[in-house]
Amino acid sequence: MPEKSPDLWAAVLAWVSQVMPQLYAPALSVVIAVLRVIYGGGSRRQMLLEGALCGLATLSVVPLLQWLGLPANMATFAGGCVGFIGVEKLRELADKFLTSKAGG
Repeated sequence: MPEKSPDLWAAVLAWVSQVMPQLYAPALSVVIAVLRVIYGGGSRRQMLLEGALCGLATLSVVPLLQWLGLPANMATFAGGCVGFIGVEKLRELADKFLTSKAGG
């Protein structure tokens, strides 16, 4: 019974505190993307897809920040930026960057 074992709840809380940037950064990105689509007059389908794609893009950026040696608090900034910019603009920026690096 989980409610009778305080060790389980301590382990769960320790795990949540350890992966907190991977939780709140995509959540912030999703919220900002959804609000941006609502503000722009987009459809419900566009709102759901944009939010999901921004959340997943942010989830993939968080390990990059850690690899670069930046603090975990930068994940919040990254999530906000990804949500504000949106997946279409991110795709354009990534295409430009990769094209310039590939010499095309």
